[in-house]
Amino acid sequence: MSNIQYLSQEGYDRLDAELRDLKTRGRKEIAEEIAEARAKGDLSENAEYDAAKEAQGHMETRITQLEDILANARIIDAKDLDLSKVRVLTTVTILNKKMNKEMKYTLVSPNEADFAKGKISVESPIGQALIGKEIGDAVEVKVPAGLLELEIKKIEI
Repeated sequence: MSNIQYLSQEGYDRLDAELRDLKTRGRKEIAEEIAEARAKGDLSENAEYDAAKEAQGHMETRITQLEDILANARIIDAKDLDLSKVRVLTTVTILNKKMNKEMKYTLVSPNEADFAKGKISVESPIGQALIGKEIGDAVEVKVPAGLLELEIKKIEI
């Protein structure tokens, strides 16, 4: 990966906690599962052993991903943001012109995205369309449901 990830302090802390948990509790639990499966004998036909080894591989991949993200993270303090344009960690109120409905989203790194909490990735179609735009700008966004026509009403922290 090795690309800069812009994170809030909250997002950085959450990923760091996940990494520490995987390196301690996660590795210990997987090692115990592997040891238990090994103790059952013939490894060539041991589904538990295979499953534990596969889980270990997935966990080590996630550890590597988290280490890379955190090593390349730049923590952004919301109070330092320029609110003249939509940027990562800004909260944007947009008007969906077809539905005449206002929506509010905070643009975040892909690792912090949580649609249920109104946090959308800067790499999502809507995020990409909004980045760099100003209040009053209108954008069209192609999404699976069709074409959205959005107008930026407000940019805030």
